[in-house]
Amino acid sequence: MKFQLLPVLEKMHQLYQKPPGKERFEAYLSLLQGETKGDLILPIGGYNPMAKEHVFQKMERLIRMGAEYLVSESLEDINRKNEAGDKLFQVAVNLADDLKGGWTNRFTTDYDSKFKINALVKRRFCTVFLWSSEEYSKELIQQRTREACYRTMYYASQRKPQCLTDFFRQERFTALKSGRKVKLEAEDRDKLEAYLKQHGESDDYHTIFNFFYGDQACESLSFPSKNLGTEATGFDLAGS
Repeated sequence: MKFQLLPVLEKMHQLYQKPPGKERFEAYLSLLQGETKGDLILPIGGYNPMAKEHVFQKMERLIRMGAEYLVSESLEDINRKNEAGDKLFQVAVNLADDLKGGWTNRFTTDYDSKFKINALVKRRFCTVFLWSSEEYSKELIQQRTREACYRTMYYASQRKPQCLTDFFRQERFTALKSGRKVKLEAEDRDKLEAYLKQHGESDDYHTIFNFFYGDQACESLSFPSKNLGTEATGFDLAGS
């Protein structure tokens, strides 16, 4: 499997120069799905087509700092480290609005970007998610790129994740291959491992969500919680 940049920032920059309204929304749909309703020809599902000025400013920041060039550098490194294959995946930066985007919840959108990627993988797409609330750096962009690619690589080579243990294995592989390391206190590790042992075979969305995003995230969304009991999450355990 190889990865190649699919430039989208300039396209989205041009889109956001249109006044928010029907014309912009229809232009976004045209980019996203082409002439076939429900199709996916450009992986820009993380963008809010009605985004406000602050997202436009963040996008200009990414363009000025050469974000897509930084992504390309990481892709070249990943390609060098992995055996050549006949499958080429196109990688696109997505800028999601977790500040003022009415339909973009940080937790649920992040969950979907990591665990609901079947439609992307089938079309050989991979998305690198950045957030409007973040301060961008070379290190952040390249780490997210590595994580997105190795997550896609794992997903494409395994059966579709079904239960919590499957999702954890995906994130463990992603953390190990991308170099994401987390230091966990022993008490936090014990609680997370106990939760994973107890609920590992569960395919319940809220149980899986609770493990990876914590009790406070569940509370903020009025989701049921099984009381993880620590501010650390499954992502931390995966990277430890």
